[in-house]
Amino acid sequence: MDTPEYTSLLAALRAVPDPRQARGRRHAWPLILALLAAGLVSGQRSVRAIGQWADERAEELVALLRPAGGRLPSVATLRRALRAVDVAALERQVAQFGQGVARPPAARWEGQAVDGKAVRGANAHGAGVHLVSRARHADGAVLGQVRVDDKSSEIAAVPALLAGQDLAGVVVTMDALLAQQGLAAQIRRQRGHYLLVVKRNQPALYAAIEELFTVPPPPLPGDRLATATTVDKGHGRLETRALTRSAALNDALDWPDVGQVLRRATRAVLLPTGRVRQEVRYAVTSLRPGEATPAQLEALWRGHWTIENRVHYVRDVTMGEGAGQQRAGNAPQALAALRNGVLNALRGRGWASVADAIRHYGAYAPRALELLGALPARL
Repeated sequence: MDTPEYTSLLAALRAVPDPRQARGRRHAWPLILALLAAGLVSGQRSVRAIGQWADERAEELVALLRPAGGRLPSVATLRRALRAVDVAALERQVAQFGQGVARPPAARWEGQAVDGKAVRGANAHGAGVHLVSRARHADGAVLGQVRVDDKSSEIAAVPALLAGQDLAGVVVTMDALLAQQGLAAQIRRQRGHYLLVVKRNQPALYAAIEELFTVPPPPLPGDRLATATTVDKGHGRLETRALTRSAALNDALDWPDVGQVLRRATRAVLLPTGRVRQEVRYAVTSLRPGEATPAQLEALWRGHWTIENRVHYVRDVTMGEGAGQQRAGNAPQALAALRNGVLNALRGRGWASVADAIRHYGAYAPRALELLGALPARL
């Protein structure tokens, strides 16, 4: 069965099942989800704030949305809905919407970053919510999210995040914690490639790569060390990165479908003080020398930080997740999923600055509803 592609966030959310008992339902389920998403895209950071936002615009929102009975749900109704929602179905629909968001001009390989994030606001109140997400390098579109089991780790959660995905043409990037043979093998089984940062939690692999680049061996036939250098100036620093690759260890490493190993040396000069910071890191990838240039590998490595800069940071700071207080039931995870959906809607409209977008949509309620696809449908 083909995965449906949705033209709006609300169209995707309509497939999330209503968790409420039939008796006593006063408000349509899509209306509740639409108000929650519209409040988030309008800059509201909590369920209470969303409820107040709706109350203060009740006359306008009723005229636009035409809810049955002519009334909007209360903040208590919104809160109960978030606690009870089928969060796995919600995350699945947000991911499917993200898959359909228009992509920027395609590179040869589509980078997708996988990384974990604690929901700090909820955790500060004892909820213990930790999520792992998958996001596209090119635009930050969120393609999936799962919760880490309380008694487990990110390593155990990632297989479910990737399960069932056709990764042909995709390079999955992960930091050192997730540099695991089982995950690398799963990515290859699903027709994808991997680029994994390697640290001392993989001692044998790390030592082999470090030794290779400390005293490089004679090049193998058809192979040579190759380097790409990039220079960037901004945020008060001048940063030079040199990525060097080699396939010399391919036959020696016990690692799934290894194609080459990488060394990335970074030199950053803090311009106001002249202070210099240097760092060397290593990685392993299934891409072979003929499949990606050093410059493409550097772009994929650097692109991994999209998930931190354009998803996690934005949710925490711009959208207020880090200071949130929702902790009961599924509410923290559900709000995170809805924030991902709002981000996907904004990325689909080409917004580079989410702060600018929130100010734009927050100024006028019909804009927010139109972005989500809530107009002109009757809810």
